[in-house]
Amino acid sequence: MLEIKDLHVSYGAISALRGISLKVDQGAIVTLIGGNGAGKTTTLRTISGLLRPKRGTVVFLGEDITQLAAHRIVARGLGHVPEGRMVFSNLTVDENLAMGAYLQRDKAVIGRNREYVFGIFPRLKERLRQVAGTLSGGEQQMLAIGRALMGEPKFLMLDEPSLGIAPRLISTIFEKIQEINRDRGIAILLVEQNANLALEVSSQAYVLETGLITMEGPSADLRNNPQLKASYLGG
Repeated sequence: MLEIKDLHVSYGAISALRGISLKVDQGAIVTLIGGNGAGKTTTLRTISGLLRPKRGTVVFLGEDITQLAAHRIVARGLGHVPEGRMVFSNLTVDENLAMGAYLQRDKAVIGRNREYVFGIFPRLKERLRQVAGTLSGGEQQMLAIGRALMGEPKFLMLDEPSLGIAPRLISTIFEKIQEINRDRGIAILLVEQNANLALEVSSQAYVLETGLITMEGPSADLRNNPQLKASYLGG
């Protein structure tokens, strides 16, 4: 469904990605794990058109989208939930969800997606008129995911969904991520520092270190890898 090939991205003279390649199959959950500064967020921002690579390609549903504008990539069905959630803090929950549907013209589809979002995140329906900036971290994460779902994505990228969330809500968020994947068949590329959680919910994993993929394989295999255990799993 998604394949990136030999992706090189730099910030000025600093190389953030140094020739990485990965793929995500239809309906899969794939995780990208690594430490701070490894290049995980850069990878997602490049896929979604917010950054331009020096070289390499991003292919989505068989089409080269490397040079497309971000809004055109969204229109093709690729949603991005950014690190830090980035909700519109001065808008209500309702208005944030409406922003997620800005490319949709079919009112029936918008209504169906709203009901689906309220079904998986009932708290958003309870907070519909509340200003997003006053929500808890967990509620804002629910809103950020819900906003992305309003765009009718075929593919969803989630950047650090557990970051800054109360521990009691983290398991709920990850259960909902699995539910979205299972119920709607939406493929997911998950960036997550909590490697244990990420490997638990995903089928395939890549380890990114200083802009290079250093390890890849089935998540179950990587969970038992001594090197990975020592570096990321507290083993």
